[in-house]
Amino acid sequence: MEHDQIDATINANNTAVATGDMEGVIATFEPNGVLVGQPGVIAQGTPALREAFKGFMAINPQISVTNHEVVQAGDIALHSSTWKMTGQTPDGFPIEQFGFSTVVLRKQADGRWLMVIDNPFGDHLVQGR
Repeated sequence: MEHDQIDATINANNTAVATGDMEGVIATFEPNGVLVGQPGVIAQGTPALREAFKGFMAINPQISVTNHEVVQAGDIALHSSTWKMTGQTPDGFPIEQFGFSTVVLRKQADGRWLMVIDNPFGDHLVQGR
């Protein structure tokens, strides 16, 4: 099992988001990767991912994974986690959110694990959001 490499991809994404490193964020996704920006709102492919993360990075988000689990089947993995995010609106109001994330990753030919689907709102059906 390659849980450390899978966790490293998730951590690299969270760090890149927190530091405003767009290229670092994009480097954690497959070129046709998908982000659920909010329930029902999908960004797919590098241009759409850039646009979605540009708006998200504007709140200076700091993300911490509180618990996580990896289930791997060959070159596909599911990373599930609880998370907390803090940030600040452009007019200075603090933001705090939490939730349950599901991320599907695929092992690449060069050995890296990249995100195929990132859904930070994996619990929205249970929460009724």
